[in-house]
Amino acid sequence: MTARIEPDHTYDAGPTGCGELIMNLFLTMKKMRNEQVIKVISYDPGAREDIPAWCRLQNHLLLKREDEGKVSQYYIQKKMSHR
Repeated sequence: MTARIEPDHTYDAGPTGCGELIMNLFLTMKKMRNEQVIKVISYDPGAREDIPAWCRLQNHLLLKREDEGKVSQYYIQKKMSHR
């Protein structure tokens, strides 16, 4: 049995395209504290490749992706900032 992830924030992007989705996600995560988790809900099939790639580029940790039909949920942990 897998441990349930309790997000600190939820962002329902709905059918938003990836350009706008990524920008909104970036702005939302900028306000979050280090190591907090955000749950992103997306209906855009392109997000299945774009969100993991963005996480790698930003050094955020994609904890889990769940797909149910056309809806995907992503659990992303904000990276620790280096001083």
